[in-house]
Amino acid sequence: MARPLRFRYSPEHWSEQRVRQELLQPLRSNIGARAVTPRFEIGADWETHRFEMQNGDVALFARNDGEAYWMGNTETPSALWRTDKFGWREIPYHVARWTQRELLATLHEAEPWLADYPHISWYFLPVFMSKDGREATRAFFREHAGGFPDAGRRETTQFFEDLLSTGVLDEYRHVMSGKLGTSEHVDRVRMSAAMAEFIAAKILTDAGYDVEPEIEVTTGHSLDFRATDGDTNVLVEVTRPQPPTNRAAAGPVAAVRDTAETKTDGQLAQHGGGAVLFVDCSSFRDDAWNAVRGERPEVHHRPAVVYRARPNGRVEGYRKGSVPLELEDAVAFVD
Repeated sequence: MARPLRFRYSPEHWSEQRVRQELLQPLRSNIGARAVTPRFEIGADWETHRFEMQNGDVALFARNDGEAYWMGNTETPSALWRTDKFGWREIPYHVARWTQRELLATLHEAEPWLADYPHISWYFLPVFMSKDGREATRAFFREHAGGFPDAGRRETTQFFEDLLSTGVLDEYRHVMSGKLGTSEHVDRVRMSAAMAEFIAAKILTDAGYDVEPEIEVTTGHSLDFRATDGDTNVLVEVTRPQPPTNRAAAGPVAAVRDTAETKTDGQLAQHGGGAVLFVDCSSFRDDAWNAVRGERPEVHHRPAVVYRARPNGRVEGYRKGSVPLELEDAVAFVD
């Protein structure tokens, strides 16, 4: 599985002739590449190139007198095989901005509806334009409503747009966007579990906490978030039960219990306590959630918060144990 898009860096001089011979020509021979005029100016002292392939792949190359950067969702020419890779925040601003504008324009040509959601488009660009995952990740929002049941793509995309527009997760773009994966096929269960972390981040943010993802703990594991404010420093782990129609459990209550038990018998048990377990039932339809809300089953771990978010922003849930987070501004509790 290919990773989200990153830049390859070449600390060498690249002439126009070398670009044609060592980049364009191999791609032309292998996959029918052609050089086209870039759509945007880069500024500063950079020269730019855009290559488009017959199979829909695209590659971008920016060079100046002594260095160059390559970005593409296609095969890498052999002249760049041994080059180091860098993230979007690690390269010159002009190169990152130009690349972003080129790829966003290409994305919105393929998915015009995403142009209405600039923060979603930007945040997930490394997977929306990835080599293997571009079709699957776009389809997850377009056809599967970002993992929400009984909802349309626009209202669910707006839910995540509202979160990402705050900028609270900008610093963690590469790791968080990469959670959607770059598989060629839509895996709704796995992708919905990834988006559960964004829902958790929205709940914590709406409740007034700063969030930091992927917190390494002494067991060698990583927990999903650290939530902090002036008086609070709490670790949070998120799990998302599959809806009952997608699993062997007898019903929604059993689905919640079984999924939470798997998490608490594994990662949280090894951690040794202290973390809050978030059980996200946002994949459940109304009838399934009503059964869980009515019974409020135990989840084999305390403290815990069990909840379901809807695309309109309403989050309903209940608590087990003494939860060291003030979440009333973000969750309507039924306990």
